[in-house]
Amino acid sequence: MVAIRNTLKNAEADHRRWSMRRGFIMVVFVGLGSALLLRALQLQVFSHDYYQNEGSQRQLRHVSIPAHRGMLLDRHGEPLAISTPIQTIVGDPRKLIDEPEKLRSMADILSIDQGKLLATVERLNNEQRQYMYVKRHVLPPLVDQVLALDLDGLTIEREFRRFYPSGHAAAHVVGFTDIDDVGREGLEMAYDQWLQGKSGKRKVMRDRTGRYIEGVGIVEKAVPGRDLRLSLDKQLQYFADRALAAAVEEHQAESANLVVMNVKNGEVLAMVNYPTYNPNDTGDRSNGSQRNRSITDVFEPGSTMKPFTIAAALESGKFVADDIVFTSPGHYKIGKYKISDVRDNGWLDLTGIITKSSNVGISKVARQLDPEQMWSVFDSLGFGRPTGSEFPGEVAGYFNHPTLWHHIEQASVSYGYGLSVSALQLVRAYSALANDGAMSSVSFIAVDAAETTRQVIDADVARSVQSMLENAVVNGTGHRAKVPGYRVAGKTGTSRRSQSGGYAEDRHVSLFAGYAPASDPELAAVVVIHDPKAGQYFGSVVAAPVFSDVMRHALRLQGVEPDDIDGARAELLNVPLIGKKPGDRS
Repeated sequence: MVAIRNTLKNAEADHRRWSMRRGFIMVVFVGLGSALLLRALQLQVFSHDYYQNEGSQRQLRHVSIPAHRGMLLDRHGEPLAISTPIQTIVGDPRKLIDEPEKLRSMADILSIDQGKLLATVERLNNEQRQYMYVKRHVLPPLVDQVLALDLDGLTIEREFRRFYPSGHAAAHVVGFTDIDDVGREGLEMAYDQWLQGKSGKRKVMRDRTGRYIEGVGIVEKAVPGRDLRLSLDKQLQYFADRALAAAVEEHQAESANLVVMNVKNGEVLAMVNYPTYNPNDTGDRSNGSQRNRSITDVFEPGSTMKPFTIAAALESGKFVADDIVFTSPGHYKIGKYKISDVRDNGWLDLTGIITKSSNVGISKVARQLDPEQMWSVFDSLGFGRPTGSEFPGEVAGYFNHPTLWHHIEQASVSYGYGLSVSALQLVRAYSALANDGAMSSVSFIAVDAAETTRQVIDADVARSVQSMLENAVVNGTGHRAKVPGYRVAGKTGTSRRSQSGGYAEDRHVSLFAGYAPASDPELAAVVVIHDPKAGQYFGSVVAAPVFSDVMRHALRLQGVEPDDIDGARAELLNVPLIGKKPGDRS
């Protein structure tokens, strides 16, 4: 009986213990469930925005949308500079640091020094940087090889790279951009703000390796840059570049410049220089080859200045075109300085002085002019001042005021010594002569209508000088500048290169400056060949034929009607016209 009672007590005690244990377990479960419910409530309601933002920051990124740079076009709409998409490899140094072997493989693919790449990644990782350029502007096949490495933390971004279809032919005018697509030379630099667009932003989602897998939306649209239509003629640039390079090679010259300008509105139709460079090759921009010598370099223009001295003489009222000057015996002295001609030309009228290119004759004319009045004519033509083209690096040249002239300087300036000019300044001055004394502003941008001009020389005086310049080509030193079918006017020039203590005996600048058609001038051009060493150095032999070749193409491309059909027929039949004969060298 006692045993039964004890058994019942034990069973009752076990039941109470089990009930307590079950209650405890239920309390624990209820507590855990309540905690989970409270946590879920916190996450889903009270902290929802915070955690969603944190998640987005780990998966979503704002990525820059590069803006397309505006194109540079020639006057006919042909591209001279365009932007093409290209890929750039970037990475997160904090992740790249963990895969040194893959980094070495990537360095080999991209032709990067392994040691430098590993050192850069380590340095940026230590600085807790999250972004680095691995290599910019990478060709697609190389990008594919890099992606095949499956390197964690690597991302491919799109940028734009500038491409120049004309290569070296238009390099000096167009210029180039740097790796950030910012203009660094030429018109790319001068009109950088116009050409540059505004980058945009977009949201993207990234996978665990950091690669972009989906575009979420545009935050800010990219604004492309504006196109710019230049005054250049792409085809004429090509012909001019080829002609100039051939002349440099034939005459073993050091350098050369050539500029073609629209007489009516000042548009630069072609501008080429030698040596040149390829703007598509970033390694081909050394030794000053990218310098636009037609604008940044100056020279003493020699006999190409004589027409302006004649213009000053006619404007002074002291001379008329028929006045004659005694030039025998072909030389004369001013103090200790001797001025000489190639030969004794005897009596010459003003036309004869230009035709025979007489230093003696022109200096005697200049000596009878008031220095201030002569200087004023040269100054009005833009010598000694920038042209206002706004081209980067343009120089003013050198031209002293007459109050600073030495007693010989008025004479020497009359035939192109004692002052320095650029090729652009010289072609602009000849354009003013050709345009009946009216000068236009220089423009590298296409001009839709005739530009406003200012009268810098009396129109009748300019027309008198025009007649003299045409005679210099027909009967004088410039006969090699003729263009079949067109009447041409112009002047040769040959000057010695200056050096410390005077002028070099064996170094020269060969020039021709002129325009066509002489009956109604449309185009002017200047050719400058520096230091020809092949034996010939006279402007009539070295520079004039280049003018003829380039002007022939220029007149055809611009659709200018011939004004000398009889002359063209005689050229074809190889029959000289009556009264037309080769002239002297100058």
